[in-house]
Amino acid sequence: MSDPATLKKTALFAAHQKLGARLVDFGGWHMPVQYVGILDEHKAVREAAGVFDISHMGEFYVSGANAADFLNGLLTNDVSKLAVGQGQYTLMLNEQGGVIDDLILYRLHETEFFLVVNASKIDEDRKWILKHLPEGMGFFDKSESTSAVALQGPRAVEIARSFLGAGWPEPKRNEITGYSWNCQSILAARTGYTGEDGIELFFDSEIAESFLFALLEAGKPFGLKPCGLGARDTLRLEACLPLNGNDLSDKRTPLEAGLSFFVSLTKDASFPGKDVLLRQKSEGLTEKLVAFRLKDKGPPPRPHYLLFQGATQVGEVSSGAPSPTLGYGIGLAYVRADCAEPGTSLELEVRGTRVPVEVVKKPFYKRAH
Repeated sequence: MSDPATLKKTALFAAHQKLGARLVDFGGWHMPVQYVGILDEHKAVREAAGVFDISHMGEFYVSGANAADFLNGLLTNDVSKLAVGQGQYTLMLNEQGGVIDDLILYRLHETEFFLVVNASKIDEDRKWILKHLPEGMGFFDKSESTSAVALQGPRAVEIARSFLGAGWPEPKRNEITGYSWNCQSILAARTGYTGEDGIELFFDSEIAESFLFALLEAGKPFGLKPCGLGARDTLRLEACLPLNGNDLSDKRTPLEAGLSFFVSLTKDASFPGKDVLLRQKSEGLTEKLVAFRLKDKGPPPRPHYLLFQGATQVGEVSSGAPSPTLGYGIGLAYVRADCAEPGTSLELEVRGTRVPVEVVKKPFYKRAH
C-alpha cells in the first residue's frame, strides 16, 4: 500500500470528495472505489447510466507522414483498416509476445493518431514507443493535462445528446469525434468497458470539475449516477473484458488471453512478439483464459485462487467477484488447454475448501441491442 501523501490525484479529486466518494489507492492513484455503494452503481449502469472518472489513464498523440506504418509495426491490430474518425482495441507486446499494455487507438487525421493507455502503464508505454520511434515522427504525451470521464449505460448516449446539444456529431461504435463545450475543445469516443453502450469524453484538466458537475446535472433526469472502481470491476468482469495486471501480463500472450481477434498475424508489418504468436498458433496453446461460474452459492472467487480437476491443479484465477446481475460468483482464470471447453467441471479452492465450478462461454452478460 502506497503512502497516501505520495498518491497521484486526478483533476477530479476534489469533486470526488464533494460527492462523498470513498477513495482508495489504485495503482498509485487516489481513486473513488464507490459513492453510495457498488451494487447501486452497478445497477445504475445496467439500467440507466453511470459516469466514471478515467482521468488517470494516459493520452498519447503520434503524428507524421508514416505514423500509420510505424504504429502498424508496433501494435497487434491492423492499423491500415482505420479510416479517419475510427478506433480499434489493440495490444502492445514485448519481444516474448507478452502484453505490455492493451489500449485503444483512434485515427484523428490521415497522419495523426490518439492512443488511450492504461494508467499504470503510462511510463512504460512512453519509453517503449520512444525506443522504437523513427526520426521525424511526432510523439506527444498529454496525460497530465488531459482529463476524461466514461459515460456508460443504456441511456448514456441520450444523456450525451442532452448535455452537448443538437450540434454534437455523435460517434458510432468505435468512432471518435471532435466538438466544443463552453468554447473548450473535447473529444467524444464510443468504446466502453462495461458491456453497455457509452461515450468517453476527453477534455482539458482545467475544466474537469465544472465539466463533471454539469454532466451530472444534465444526466439527473435520466438516472445518471457517479460510479467508482468497484462497480467498474464487476461490470467489466460480467462482460469478460480483461484487466491489465490481472488477466493480461507481460508473461501472457494475447492468444492465451483469447484476444486473437485483435491480433493480425497476416498483415505485412512485423510487430514485436509476432514470431512467438505465429509459433504458438502453429504448435497450439498449453493454457487459455476461460470464464467460469460457481455452481452453488458460496464465497466469490478471487485472484490467485487455484482450480483443480481431481487432485491435479489445472489453473489459477486472474479475476473474480460476485456478479450483481446474475447473483452468483464469476471469474476468469488461466487453465490447462484441455480444461478450457465450456461445460468442463472443475473445483475452486477457497480457503482450504473445494467448491464446484463450471467453465462457461464468454461473456457472462451481453446487453440487448
